[in-house]
Order: sequence, then structure tokens, then C-alpha cells
Amino acid sequence: MAKKLHILFLSSWYPTRVSPTRGDFVQRHAEAVATLHKVTVVHIISDKSLRGKIEFSEFKKNKITTKIIYIPYTKNRIFKFILFFKTYIKTIKKIDFFDIVHLNVTFPVGIIALYLKWLKKKPFIISEHWTGYQKQNIKSIGVLKRFITKIIVKNASFICPVSKNLQNNMIDFGLTGNYSPVPNVVDTNLFNISENNLKTFTVLHISHMKNDHKNVEGILNVISKLESKIPHLKFNLIGENSKQYTPLIHKLKIKNATIINQIPNNEVVNYLNNSSVFVLFSNYENLPCVILESFACGTPVVSSNVGGISEYFPKKFGYLIRPKDEIALENSILKIYNNELNFNKKLMHNYALNNFGTQIVSLKFTELYTKLLSN
Repeated sequence: MAKKLHILFLSSWYPTRVSPTRGDFVQRHAEAVATLHKVTVVHIISDKSLRGKIEFSEFKKNKITTKIIYIPYTKNRIFKFILFFKTYIKTIKKIDFFDIVHLNVTFPVGIIALYLKWLKKKPFIISEHWTGYQKQNIKSIGVLKRFITKIIVKNASFICPVSKNLQNNMIDFGLTGNYSPVPNVVDTNLFNISENNLKTFTVLHISHMKNDHKNVEGILNVISKLESKIPHLKFNLIGENSKQYTPLIHKLKIKNATIINQIPNNEVVNYLNNSSVFVLFSNYENLPCVILESFACGTPVVSSNVGGISEYFPKKFGYLIRPKDEIALENSILKIYNNELNFNKKLMHNYALNNFGTQIVSLKFTELYTKLLSN
């Protein structure tokens, strides 16, 4: 067994009281690493509810020591940067010793990783999840951000995007480095197959509900047409601000739609196990955790073929379609309803276990940590 190390996780995104699900995939990576190593997470976020005081929160869960620091919100970018930087350095100084920095989402917290490498001789690797490097999104990246990001990536020992597609997008963007993709992780003990005998054909969609990204309106258009073709069709729409689609659901006269607000990850499994198909109709993605979780539950998926999804999508696990193609979405759901997809739940779960399971991902990171320290 490899030597047990102390890994400092720094992340631009992480679940907090301000945003309970933002960066939850980073938390899952940290939890996977913590099965083999000591892990400390440090994350700082602005909180508009604070009035002049910095608030520190520290707790231990799933073997991870987590330090969340809430700082007052400010529109002054220079003051915000100084406050963030000082608070990060002050917090990290109190940590006795760590071997490696594991940076998640390169900008802006990569500036701290760069500081720790240059002044404290602490090497770092990067896990990248951001869709901003995709061609349709790069216009939003300013000149200064682009310049700093290139320096951070160049100084990383390894860059671990969650898919090869994201790796290619980063390289096209001009981010040169030592790439070694590592996918998102799934708790395959939690996300497991169920023997539920579904009496009603149920379609499920879970996301953050931003229509320009997830195309929820397109899904609803298709559901409204399917209600006349699938008797007693049930549709569950789950996510933050999902109620914004209530007027459209009424306009489309969808009868059996249930709108559910944001739920914890450990409750997602119940909905996946009680669904006939999970649908994702995004305009762009990297490697969504919820697709991998659906596989682990043996629930077939219909998804738009964008980002790195096709890299981990066996043919008999569902259907990949063109983004915005509502006819293809409708036809694919109908094929599943008509039992035209000969899928095997156990095969799907084992695929998730062998590609995204906690042990697999933790070993992949451990291999990189070992190589880094041996150089």
C-alpha cells in the first residue's frame, strides 16, 4: 500500500450554506481520496448575510477535516482579492503539515496553490470541472484571467480534467501541461440497483435548472407530447429554482408533473431507483455526476451528446442524441417505454463501480501523488 499522505484540497467551488450543492463533485473527490489519505479541505466564500465579521466553520465528516470561512460580501474586487488571499494564507498556516495541494477548478483559488508552490515548495495537481473552456463559452474569459490561468496550469505537476473532451478544450485554449484525466466519482454503495417494480412509467430530470445550459424548456415540450402517447406518464423535475417552470408546465397543460426543490445527494438515489429513465438535454456539459449515478442505479439515460458524456456511455445504457433535437428526445424515451432498449441493471452498476467507484478514483489519484513526490 502507498504511503499515507496529507492532501490539502483547495477548491474554487465547494458546498456551503451559501450554495449547498455547488462543487459537490469536488467534495466527492475529496471523500474518495480520504479513504486512503488524510484530507483537509479549505474553502472561502462571500456571504451577503455577514456584516463586517469573518466567520470560521470547521468540522469533520467522512474522514475529511473541512474548514469553511465566510467573509463579508464586497463589490470592490481589489479588496475582495486581498481579503480572500490573506484569509487563505492565515488559515493554511495553522495546518501543521501537508504533502500535496490538490487544486479544484483552477481559477481563482489556483493563485493560492501557486503561492504555496513558489514560496513553500508545495507541489500541486489540478482537478478541472469547468465548462468555461468549451468553445461556446470561452468568450467570457477575460485577458487577465486567461493569463493567470495559463501560469497556474503550467506550474501544476498534473492536470486531471474529468474527461478527455475537457482536456482537448483546455489544450485548445492554450493551457499546456501534463494531463491525466480522472473522472467524477460515484458512491456505488449508496447508488445501487433496486428491485422496485415500477407500475408507472416515470421520467426524471435533475439539474441546477438554468435553461441556457440544461434546456429544461425543451424537456417540458417533449413531456407535453408524450403524455398522449404514454398512459399515466409521470415526470419529476428536481433542482434549485425548479418552480420557475410552473407557468410553462401550466401553459403546456402537463398533467402529471411534480416539481421538487433542491435535495441532498443522498436523496437522489431514491428518485433514480423509482424512475424508468433519466433525461439530460443540455446544450453543453463535461461529465455530469448524475448520469454516472443513474448508471450505478441501473436506470437508463437519454442525454444530448455533448462534452465528455460519450466517453463513458455504453450503447445499451441509453441513447445519445443531438442537443436541441426534441424529436430525437421524444423517440428515445418512447423506445425505452416500448422496451426496445435491452439494458441490464447489474451490468450498468458494475460498469459504474469499475470506472467511477470510490476505490478506483482514489487509486488513480494516489498513483499521481506518488509519481509527483518521486520526481
